[in-house]
Amino acid sequence: MAKKQPADGEKSKQTRRGKGEGSISQRADGLWVARIDIGTDANGKRRRKAFYGKTKKEVANKLTNEASAQLNGTAIDSGKMSVGDLLKKWLAESATPNCSPGTTAEYQRIVDSHIVPKIGSVKLSAIRPLHIQSMLSALETDKVGARTRQYCYVTLHRAFVVAMRWQLMIRNPCDGVDSPKVKKRQVVPLTMEQAQTLLKVSESNRFHAAFVLALTTGMRQGELFGLHWESIDLKHGILQVRYSLEEIKGQLRLKEPKSEAGRRQIALPAMAVKALCEHKAKQLAEGLAKCPYVFPDSDGGLLRKCSFHRWTWSKVRTAAKLEGVHFHDLRHTSASIMLSDGVNAKAIQAILGHSTISMTMDTYAHLMPDAQRLAASTFDRLLGKAGGSPAAKKKTPQK
Repeated sequence: MAKKQPADGEKSKQTRRGKGEGSISQRADGLWVARIDIGTDANGKRRRKAFYGKTKKEVANKLTNEASAQLNGTAIDSGKMSVGDLLKKWLAESATPNCSPGTTAEYQRIVDSHIVPKIGSVKLSAIRPLHIQSMLSALETDKVGARTRQYCYVTLHRAFVVAMRWQLMIRNPCDGVDSPKVKKRQVVPLTMEQAQTLLKVSESNRFHAAFVLALTTGMRQGELFGLHWESIDLKHGILQVRYSLEEIKGQLRLKEPKSEAGRRQIALPAMAVKALCEHKAKQLAEGLAKCPYVFPDSDGGLLRKCSFHRWTWSKVRTAAKLEGVHFHDLRHTSASIMLSDGVNAKAIQAILGHSTISMTMDTYAHLMPDAQRLAASTFDRLLGKAGGSPAAKKKTPQK
């Protein structure tokens, strides 16, 4: 028997559809309504979207368009949540548990200082690539550096990736915007004469050994200030890099290196061992015999980088006539000295703590101007001079 169809004007029961296709029904007042699932909110509660119309066909068309939009990745509905609300939730529930305190603090700074003031009030359901591009352009107009603008982009992108996992977004609007380009600062190491002058003028300084280590091991500033005496074997001339000092919102803390390559052992040259022995004797004379740190402040506590720069580095740098030189340039100088003397690149990678050899080569390849000439001369040496060949030279002359 054929199923009876409702007469015109007669109330209709809900029209069932397939999963994800939504549903259509007619209300008691005669108005038609269509509903479709649009995911869940930040608390995991199911969210639905409704469309109303005077006819069943009208709401059916709206429902079809919405379903198509979701399939195409253009439908976004996250209620009243704004970009600022998302970033706050992301920092609290995703970034903080999974990132180091230093990284989280940097995310927080970027969010509070640059992103929220520009687009924090935009509804998450309304955010589009144009908003991201306008934010980056405004930051550039405000003279915000390229590195910071790039970090703003990266921060937003990572937050939106998490929002997609939470089903608050269907696609990442940052994918429609190019990340700001940062011009890489070319490494300019000290010359051999400048390095020697720096060591000479720092001889009477309390932190002379820190300058020696920076130039002979390439250790980072944080690694130097986090160095413990128990990590140094002066008898065998070996140093272990186990910690690095960082400052977060005025608080100093020791952290372990990010990678296995960062946790490394370095063989010390004799001049570094000598400087450390003298440094330890001075430290004992200062009454810091029980201090575990190699380069503490005057009270035996962790040394703040800002204090070192203000009271030590700025004065030594001026005395050595190295204005404009950064302390980190001593690390580059160490790599340059090793490269210029033919030290194997793999060994330099291990000493510097780079995770890959490509990082070492990408950073310091321009410091090897003679490498290509040496490579070219290899063919002359092994294959003979131009126009000749090893086979021709070995040919027995006819009598």
